[in-house]
Amino acid sequence: MGTWRGGQRIGDTQHVVLPEPGRSRFSGRRWILAGIGTLVLANLLAIGAYANSRFAPDNEGEPGRQSGVPAAVREGGPVVDARDGRAVAHRVPDRTIVLTFDDGPDPLWTPQVLDVLHKHGVPATFFVLGSQTSRYPEFVERMVREGHEVGAHTFTHPDLAGLSGWRQRLELSQTRSAIAYAAGVTTPLLRLPYSSGVDSLDDKHWSVVRAAGGQDMVSVFDDTDSRDWARPGVDAIVRSSTPEDGHGAVVLMHDAGGDRSQTVAALDTFIPAMRAQGYRFTTVEGAFGGAAPGLAAGHASTGDQVRGGLLVWAVKIADGTGRLLWVLLLLVGTLTLARTLVLFGFALRHARRRRARTWSWGPEVNAPVTVIVPAYNEVKTIAAAVRSLATGTHPEVEVLVVDDESDDGTAEEVEALGLPNVRVVRVPGGGKAAALNAGVALARHDLLVMVDADTVVERDAIHRLVQPFADPAVGAVAGNVKVGNRRRIIGRWQHIEYVIGFNLDRRLYDTLHCMPTIPGALGGFRREAVLAAGGLSRATLAEDTDLTMAIHRAGFQVVYEETALARTEAPSTLPELWRQRYRWSYGTMQAMWRHRRALRERGASGRFGRRGLPFIALFSVVLPLLAPVLDIVAVYGVFFLDRVEALVAWLAVLVIQVITAVLAFRLDREPLRPLWALPFQQLVYRQVMYLVLVHAAATALTGGLLRWQHLRRSGEVAASAT
Repeated sequence: MGTWRGGQRIGDTQHVVLPEPGRSRFSGRRWILAGIGTLVLANLLAIGAYANSRFAPDNEGEPGRQSGVPAAVREGGPVVDARDGRAVAHRVPDRTIVLTFDDGPDPLWTPQVLDVLHKHGVPATFFVLGSQTSRYPEFVERMVREGHEVGAHTFTHPDLAGLSGWRQRLELSQTRSAIAYAAGVTTPLLRLPYSSGVDSLDDKHWSVVRAAGGQDMVSVFDDTDSRDWARPGVDAIVRSSTPEDGHGAVVLMHDAGGDRSQTVAALDTFIPAMRAQGYRFTTVEGAFGGAAPGLAAGHASTGDQVRGGLLVWAVKIADGTGRLLWVLLLLVGTLTLARTLVLFGFALRHARRRRARTWSWGPEVNAPVTVIVPAYNEVKTIAAAVRSLATGTHPEVEVLVVDDESDDGTAEEVEALGLPNVRVVRVPGGGKAAALNAGVALARHDLLVMVDADTVVERDAIHRLVQPFADPAVGAVAGNVKVGNRRRIIGRWQHIEYVIGFNLDRRLYDTLHCMPTIPGALGGFRREAVLAAGGLSRATLAEDTDLTMAIHRAGFQVVYEETALARTEAPSTLPELWRQRYRWSYGTMQAMWRHRRALRERGASGRFGRRGLPFIALFSVVLPLLAPVLDIVAVYGVFFLDRVEALVAWLAVLVIQVITAVLAFRLDREPLRPLWALPFQQLVYRQVMYLVLVHAAATALTGGLLRWQHLRRSGEVAASAT
């Protein structure tokens, strides 16, 4: 419909005056908050992706060119000090073992490793990842408290040689900040990811070692690789960890990154065996502190700890957000699958029942009907709409056009038709609900049909629409409304939505006896039911939904007649579509809130409240609000997780939607050609609908007011009817 202005209700038993709806002063603030929320979510997902970077286990690999690496370093020991421009490599003293553990802390394996070390009274050096430290700071604190040494193993375990300088510095500084927060110390020790012995150090990684030296950090390699990452067995790990000929060694092990049960068992065997051979165990600082001063951890400053705390909590919140998204994804997937199965089952059952040769509403209904057409500035469409209504096949139809102070000649356009069964009444401007109430009061017949002024009906639509009134329990009937202007892509998307989302859903609601909305474009009513419901109210922006719920609560049945066909003009631009759906969504939420008492009432009202309202809330509000999780996780997965898995999951959902669409189109006897636009609808149109619903929910939660919107008419549907 066109613009409907505020005012008081006319011809109704209730007299309600509402303030003129206008733009809420909180509207801009809501958009700002929504933008901030989107940025926060994007940042949290980015942090989560960064902190969850996947990595392979350490391995030796083949070094590149080594011409730039000083011979003293390549032929020296595993501790390389490049601070202050130096290039010194220190060897481990004989019969001295420095146990080092990479990739932790891990909540399962790190405590077990610490328990074994505590059991044997052995100190070790743990090269921790900043991301893992952020998640499990308590284990790093335990390491330091029990006399162990902590070094940095970068934040996300990348090959630093392949990163830019700023990213290298970030990896180290963030890890040191996380350690500062977790244990209150700052460490000068670094182990490069994917490194092995110092003899494999090539030119690219030598530049990283020198850059780390510029940040006052000493790089620690290994003499002996236990190869526990390959899980070769306890005996093989012990053999690989044992130094040759009584020499000292920095031994590489892992306390995270996979199943470390063999490492824990090997450690419990290795320590007593080495002690029996006269070896002592110490830390990096204990082995080299005399030769390389400044290896001991220092006390972290308050600033370091604050920065580390912010980083740690950012990772924790990001991880929590990621877990929440996966939970929501599971919930959305379950609800979507359940809704699809329920729709399939009930829609097929509904179709079989209605198409059976024995199906009948009862004796044919030929009682006279008044068709009420509320209109405000609808000169482009009103003539075609009225002509289609006045010239149908039903025996006696009165068309009552209620003109709400139009200033474009709408009333004159109807009068010029000269149709004998058409009346025009002019009422003071009061809005669509007031115009409809006036029509109900002025109607000459007790069977009423309400039709929007931009809707063209089939010749037999009115006759078919009133047939369910053969059952005296039926108080209202929903017609089958289709989009008439489908030539543009937006119209085609709405056509798909109407067939799938509206008409297929109505079959389900009809079967469950909880139809939430009689569409304003085509709906039939008993005058008795409308009056029992209190008429149409301006308390919500979805007067059709509000009236339908009130009719349910008054004890009448609301049904769907799929053969009563009408074509309406849908919005043809995104801004107009946004305004229409925003009003629909907001009005539906208002109607649900207005009828919330039905949840605890008895009788017909209680049956509708406890069956209909939760179902509508779950599948019309909650599920659409959560549906973006599918796309968020899909995009997130493509860029940061397994691309194939993410795409397969998204395509699986699309396949379900395609199958649902084919069923809906077949049941509605619609050609399948428009479904080529369905994938694009999921990429664009669906996102717009998400945002509309979020906007409407924000308005509902903040109590904002919304004015009636004016939708410009192209007259395309009316032109095709002439």
